[in-house]
Amino acid sequence: MADLFDHKLQKDTARTAPLADRMRPRTLDELVGQRQLVGPGAPIRVLIEADQTPSMLLWGPPGSGKTTLARIIAKLTKSTFVPLSAVASGIADLKKVVAEATERRKLFSLRTILFVDEIHRWNKAQQDALLPYVEDGTVTLIGATTENPSFSVNAALLSRCRVFLLEMLATEDLRALLERALADKDRGLAGFDVRLTDEALDYLAHIANGDARTALSMLEIAVTSAKKKDAGVVELGLAEVSAAVQKTHLLYDKTGEEHFNIISALHKTMRASDPDAAIYWLGRMLEAGEDPLYVARRLIRFASEDIGLADPQALVQAIAAYEAAHKIGMPECNVNLAQCVAYLARAPKSRAIDSAYAAVKRDIAEQQNDPVPLHLRNVQPLGKQGEQKKPSNLPERLSGKKYLS
Repeated sequence: MADLFDHKLQKDTARTAPLADRMRPRTLDELVGQRQLVGPGAPIRVLIEADQTPSMLLWGPPGSGKTTLARIIAKLTKSTFVPLSAVASGIADLKKVVAEATERRKLFSLRTILFVDEIHRWNKAQQDALLPYVEDGTVTLIGATTENPSFSVNAALLSRCRVFLLEMLATEDLRALLERALADKDRGLAGFDVRLTDEALDYLAHIANGDARTALSMLEIAVTSAKKKDAGVVELGLAEVSAAVQKTHLLYDKTGEEHFNIISALHKTMRASDPDAAIYWLGRMLEAGEDPLYVARRLIRFASEDIGLADPQALVQAIAAYEAAHKIGMPECNVNLAQCVAYLARAPKSRAIDSAYAAVKRDIAEQQNDPVPLHLRNVQPLGKQGEQKKPSNLPERLSGKKYLS
């Protein structure tokens, strides 16, 4: 009776699960994108075909297929798949999984794939707890992360895993995925008799920003919220889809890697004197909810680090932009920051001040601390005729060194 109930429960869940979950690829051939990893002769496919799946870390943006790939690997290698979320689990959960994996291995010679989603959220102690079981093969670890593993995963654990980089899905991949969902009668939306214009389909694939989950979720929202025509037909054009979706999906995390990627892009485009690109990256941060004062502080630093004496007004502009952002906040301060970004991008560049201070800092760290020369001290000695001695710029030992050319 329990088996019948479980089977019915699985069927009910399959019907009520979100479209993105129902349409999850079941084989490597169904997986869209990532051909560099799973295509013919690609590393992961070769490992699976040789039945030599190692512990690995899948690093990629949201919706790129990390969880799906882990499930497919488990299925193809006939391993027991055990998922854990690093957000909601800890060492106690890990010990339970390991105990079951040990018993499964001893009694049935079955392997266990432990999938840890968002593994970068586990602290050092939690990651260290994995080491002996990955080392002795009790579990094969597949960790998924949106953060650079070099910074977010312990070196000891990192050395025991292969790292595979998943790329953001292309617009063409997402369009193919949406078309598959519209045509699939068992798992997709074919039962709705949806008629979606090419323009609307391209729009969905474009604004999903490389995220398969987002693309399918937006399609589901657009279809289920649409008014049915005669005979139950659902017709969706660009206007209907954009109204249902409302807003472009922005990939941004104030404390994650994308945060640093975009602030780096802002710096480098200003440094390259490209105001249009710099304002774009500024907008990407502000429209995603970044603190405008954080941006303003970075602009103040840039004004001295990359422009300095080549245009002393740059620092004045940056401080004024900070004051404006502090006093009026978002969204009104967006134009103040944009004005400053455009000014800094167009200004002449010089790193002389930054380089000079770096050289001074290096000498202070590497050389002995010289006493202040007498003629530079608070009470200065007088010359032969009572006049003050002309002070030198540096201690005598460094008097020949030029920090500013």
